[in-house]
Amino acid sequence: VQLQASGGGLVQAGGSLRLSCAASGRTVSSSVMGWFRQVPGKEREFVAAITPSGSRLHYTDSVEGRFTISRDNAKNTVYLQMNSLKPEDTAVYFCVAEARWDLYSARAYQYWGQGTLVTVSS
Repeated sequence: VQLQASGGGLVQAGGSLRLSCAASGRTVSSSVMGWFRQVPGKEREFVAAITPSGSRLHYTDSVEGRFTISRDNAKNTVYLQMNSLKPEDTAVYFCVAEARWDLYSARAYQYWGQGTLVTVSS
């Protein structure tokens, strides 16, 4: 499975961005998918995850109520709508697929995208 993330960029605080992650190689409709983020010098941080049917959504506390994860299994794509962005949301965002155990753990995911940079200015 190859994951291609897009949609990152520069935005002012309070603004919005929508990240997309398109999977190729095979269907990911039966896989947990999600997003992590990383800033230099820190470990990758869980942001959000979505179950295969989209019925269960998981968020880290700092983005709850501001970010929304969704998926379109027909398009083999997962999205992250980010609203009310804050400077502390600045990071490289990574799309992930197929959690093998704990969906909050970076080590659990088998597939990773290349990352897309989100910069939020104050």
